[in-house]
Amino acid sequence: MMHSFALHIPDAELEPEPLAPEQIVSGTPEVTGKVVWESPDGRQVRGIWQITPGVVTDTEADELFVVVSGSATIEVEGGPTLQVGPGDMAVLREGDRTTWTVHETLRKAYAINL
Repeated sequence: MMHSFALHIPDAELEPEPLAPEQIVSGTPEVTGKVVWESPDGRQVRGIWQITPGVVTDTEADELFVVVSGSATIEVEGGPTLQVGPGDMAVLREGDRTTWTVHETLRKAYAINL
């Protein structure tokens, strides 16, 4: 079991997490990330995620995140359009179909329940 820890999110080193080509709507967005904690059963994940400018689609998990840097507009199909930037917290519901328009490279810390 991992002990308690602290991590400086802006400086954390991330690894490539390639997008599926069908997720890219426009631009050449690149995704990187790092899982910093996972429950033994794999149903809870905590980490850092970053995406460069562009437009992508996704089907979401049950997620809470806080934006550390950058900005994006997240359109939830059949729901609200979210404007997020540094310091904003957002909640996405499992199954939400989203379109992310990333204006500035966005880095977030997240907690996902699967």
